[in-house]
Amino acid sequence: MTQKIRATDDVLRSIPDPGRAAILPKDGETNILITSALPYCNNVPHLGNIIGSTLSADVFSRNRRTLYVCGTDEYGTASETAALKEGVTPRELCDKYYALHKETYDWFDIGFDLFGRTSAAKHTEICQSIYLNLGQHGYLEKQVKDQTYCEGCKKFLADRYVEGICPNCGFVDARGDQCDGCSRTLDAIDLIEPRCLIDKSHTVVARSSSHMYFKLDAAQPALEEWIKKSWKKGKWSPNATINADGEIVDARMKGGLKPTPVTRDLAWGVPIPPLGREDDKEMSGKVMYVWFDAVIGYPSITAEYTPEWKQWWFNPDNVKLYQFMGKDNVYFHTIYFPAMLLADGRNWTTLHHLSTTEYLNYEGGKFSKSKNRGVFGPAAKETGIPASVWRYYLLSTRPETSDAMFSWADCIAANNNVLLKNFGNFVNRALKFLSSQYDNVLPESGDAPGPLSPNDPLDAEFITDVNTLLKEYIDAMESVKIRLGLQTVMLISSRGNGYLQAAGLNKALMTENPQRCAQVVSRAINLIYVLSALIYPFMPATSDALLLQLNAPARAVPEVLSTDILAGHQIGQPEHLFKNIDDKMEEVWKARFGGDESTKKEEEAPTSKRKAKKAAGTNAVITDSGPKSPEAIALGARILEQGQVVRGLKENKESKDVVDAAVAELKKLKAELVLLEKRSSDAQ
Repeated sequence: MTQKIRATDDVLRSIPDPGRAAILPKDGETNILITSALPYCNNVPHLGNIIGSTLSADVFSRNRRTLYVCGTDEYGTASETAALKEGVTPRELCDKYYALHKETYDWFDIGFDLFGRTSAAKHTEICQSIYLNLGQHGYLEKQVKDQTYCEGCKKFLADRYVEGICPNCGFVDARGDQCDGCSRTLDAIDLIEPRCLIDKSHTVVARSSSHMYFKLDAAQPALEEWIKKSWKKGKWSPNATINADGEIVDARMKGGLKPTPVTRDLAWGVPIPPLGREDDKEMSGKVMYVWFDAVIGYPSITAEYTPEWKQWWFNPDNVKLYQFMGKDNVYFHTIYFPAMLLADGRNWTTLHHLSTTEYLNYEGGKFSKSKNRGVFGPAAKETGIPASVWRYYLLSTRPETSDAMFSWADCIAANNNVLLKNFGNFVNRALKFLSSQYDNVLPESGDAPGPLSPNDPLDAEFITDVNTLLKEYIDAMESVKIRLGLQTVMLISSRGNGYLQAAGLNKALMTENPQRCAQVVSRAINLIYVLSALIYPFMPATSDALLLQLNAPARAVPEVLSTDILAGHQIGQPEHLFKNIDDKMEEVWKARFGGDESTKKEEEAPTSKRKAKKAAGTNAVITDSGPKSPEAIALGARILEQGQVVRGLKENKESKDVVDAAVAELKKLKAELVLLEKRSSDAQ
């Protein structure tokens, strides 16, 4: 098939060679190192875990020069406990769950440069080097503390082998290392009425044991100075350690950091190396506390990726570190890990930008593996919903400033009302017209290659709108406002729908004004080419499908709308990008993934149109007017997207004038839809 593309460096996107050498930073370029929080290797991730770190980081890693690493956090009591329950060794358990994690992320099209493991040899080597440096610089001290000891098991119990009542919030099933009720880290010895997880009938008492502690208090002055500089320079997420006024708000820092344990009485972990001190004998046989070694997984996995890993991790002048995680991990990435690197004494690459999310909950409650509540790992594939649709829905509801709720009704509406009737409708309408009326070959439009110049008021408004939205998209993505970036893509496709409608693209236009028809088709096809680049970070498989139908190479994100696919170019076979999801599947999936609480009355599906509208969100458009016109479909999609814009502005606490203007636009669109449907009803 004939390709006629404006093949310049600013148009075409460079595609990495699969057999390329390892990605290394280059002087004079923007080199971005990306990590997402390492998932525990004792279970499969649920949708909240995926949107909270790995998927968000994947979006930011695309369309720019980056190295993106992640991997499973394998050591510690979480793995030992899970292995005990499953009757396998910790290594066998981690092998099993590493494969499940990797399978899940691969299916979601999450493109790590390496998805590694903390049980690798490099991890032990780098952890021990940091431990030794902390000791040499006076940041390690021995403390003799009481620990939980099980008289039935005749051994000290690691944190996760102990459960009890949280001393802070009274939660009855708090773990020995962290309370799921209030999310605070704990010391198992502080639990009220502690019980052994192996056998709850055993008696648990307190006995003294020697352990090494990291003197966070000694590191605090340098850490505070670093936080104030890095927060301002890197524009951290608002739910971080420091507020918008530059005031450190973390309660632990405000109260004064305290030494924190580095060692544990376990077998599964990084062995403690000798410091050449008198207390080495007391540390023999112990391993590193998982909270200490897990964050070191970022450099250690990079070291598994390339022997030149230090070019990334000891290069703060040329590398910017972006880290993605849920809000429960903020302390470890803004206080604990940076303090460790500062105390180590070497010139580490430290955090530049922190991107965090709040929690994604499930249908009015929490995800729970024990109750089979919510979608976990491979189960997303089993629904039959394509990975691209999952990615779209999760990213469109990304809980950036407040908790969000997963809803099957919303998920189905996102596919049917936005992807299918907005994005997919625009693409298919334009490509089908080109295929049927021009035999798949783009006609001569009179537009010169390069940036488009308006020739009439309609096109002037269209081109201006698209170029304005392109700038907003680029700004959003640079600022790691992922949800806003995706909303902007959908606004651009909605603008494309509006353009085709206003221009009156049909057979009559082709007959009456062939030059104008060719021009409209050319501009629509070139906008689709732009959309292939804009959607790529969010839905890479959809981007690939667009390029296949366009018969065009991957392109870069442009600053303005241009004529880049030229007259004489032959497209591929147009096909629908998305398929309708039957509304009845909501009940099927709610029953399947509702777990023990699926029969609760308050979670029953709404039975009326009004309740359905409420369940699908305040911006949903539900009418009983029968089949909708293309104008109504396009307008409905614009309303959905504008509603998301309003929500985003409110959550980001934009100025009242900005929010009011967005709300006014939303009301205007809704009024237009009401008027349009009234006219349609009157005509019938």
